[in-house]
Amino acid sequence: MAHPVAPLDPLFLVPPLAHRGFHDIAAGRPENSRASIRAAIEAGYGIEIDVQLSSDDQAMVFHDYHLGRLTTAQGALHLHSAAELSAVPLRHGDEGIPTLKEVLALVRGQVPLLVEIKDQDGQMGPNVGPLEAQVARHLAGYDGPVAVMSFNPHSIRTMAEVAPSLARGLVTSAYKASDWKTLKPATRERLRAIPDFGDIGASFISHEAKDLGSPRVAELKEQGAHILCWTIRSPKAEAEARKIAENITFENYAAPGGLDLTTGRPT
Repeated sequence: MAHPVAPLDPLFLVPPLAHRGFHDIAAGRPENSRASIRAAIEAGYGIEIDVQLSSDDQAMVFHDYHLGRLTTAQGALHLHSAAELSAVPLRHGDEGIPTLKEVLALVRGQVPLLVEIKDQDGQMGPNVGPLEAQVARHLAGYDGPVAVMSFNPHSIRTMAEVAPSLARGLVTSAYKASDWKTLKPATRERLRAIPDFGDIGASFISHEAKDLGSPRVAELKEQGAHILCWTIRSPKAEAEARKIAENITFENYAAPGGLDLTTGRPT
């Protein structure tokens, strides 16, 4: 049975969305850090973050499955408790990995917040649930524009069940074999067609920018789906993406159009 659509807050179509916060390692703001979140708020940007699950089932704001690229530690994130991860220093910063609860307390509804639930199954399959339950628990009392998304449709189907009023979408891609080497060919082919959009009650996709010309994206847009995209890294790329996408997720430059937090209007 299809889940009812949970509408996306219109504010998600106004300020650009800072990818993993407004990060800049030269300024001491690593991706998905508290510093990058604070900088995005100050600039009036919407914020996109990633969440992973700790060994004690806490939602941690972190992109990778392994710690080595972004921290001074090694090994898989899910083997460590939230307390241990909070004490692990992020590279190019002066703080540890934040929890989702901490980030929500920083944002406080001031700007739109888009939460990407990272695939915990490994093959975009149905072995999900604990991370989604934690995200739903923390967002249940959150006051402000917020939405969730995932590459894994099973994750968003679970969110439709545990938090039906929460806006939800899919992160989508061309799923080229060179970019998704760990996925089975049949899985890549299926996900490329975005077949689950209607059944899971999604209201938007965030699509790979270089594939925005896909006929399936055009079809979904014609049907009323909101089209966001990832990841824009220059004004030129932004101008091209906005020919199709209603908003962008960006990094590595200061995108125009942040919100004035006093008036709620673009600067």
